[in-house]
Formats: sequence, C-alpha cells, structure tokens
Amino acid sequence: MATDDLMSRALSALDEVDGPMSVEVIHRLVDAGDATAPMTITEVADLLGMSPHTLRYYERVGLVTVDRDADGHRSYGTQAVRRLVFLTRMRLSGMAMRDLQHYVRLVDEGDDTVPERLDMLLEHRDTIRRQLKELTLSLAATEYKIATYGGHTGTRQTD
Repeated sequence: MATDDLMSRALSALDEVDGPMSVEVIHRLVDAGDATAPMTITEVADLLGMSPHTLRYYERVGLVTVDRDADGHRSYGTQAVRRLVFLTRMRLSGMAMRDLQHYVRLVDEGDDTVPERLDMLLEHRDTIRRQLKELTLSLAATEYKIATYGGHTGTRQTD
C-alpha cells in the first residue's frame, strides 16, 4: 500500500467523522493491525511510497530507530512504522527536517518534554492552517479562470 493509498484511507475516514477531525482518523490510519509483523525496508518503502534510500537517511539522522534481524537486515516494527507515518505527514505539510529531528529528540527524552512538543505542534498547525487558506484562495482563483474560459468548476470527473 503506497502513500496514495494511505492518504485515500485517511480522507475516506474523514468523511466518516461528524464535526471536527478526530485523532481517531489518524489512529485508524496507522492501526497496528495493518503491520503486526516486522516489515522489511522494501515493504515499508512500498507502504509509504518512499525510497529505501530515504528510509536509511531517516535512520541515519536519528528520526527512527530500526531493529535488525538475525541476518542483519532492517526489521521495522509497529512503532517504527507509526513514527514513519507521522514523519511523512509532517514532511508533506512542510515541517523542516531540523524541526523533525528536534521533535524526535524531545519524544525520546520523555514526558517532561511534552509542553515543548505541544508548542511545536501548535505552531506547525498554525502554519498548515495558513497554507490551507492560501491554497483555498488559489483554488478559488483557478476555478474563476476556468469559469471565465467556459469550463465547468467543481470536482473533475475522470474515467
């Protein structure tokens, strides 16, 4: 299952939520039932739609800890996969690598760092909200131009 499939599942789950988005959507997205057995680097790369090179890089810069099997091959457990899902969502939303590294260091330091982690996430949420508003305005401008040229606005139908 690639990142597009994960995103489709998340967006589908959003449709099931009445009111504000719940963290339950994310919990369902990374349900441990989907990855109970350790996964190889190839399986995780396919799941997340990223290259094994990127996964090795994330490990090298300290974003994720990966166990090794008896043969010395990477073995991604549920916690590593969950962290990678989170990291890929944060990267997609524009969080800088240095901020992710700082956040992961704080997580690894324990519960005393929760207030600082919360501050980081609140600030990032504000950034995402601003980006969403900017994208909504850009979409409106695009829809206006499409209508100006006689096209149909709204959801595009594909065959």
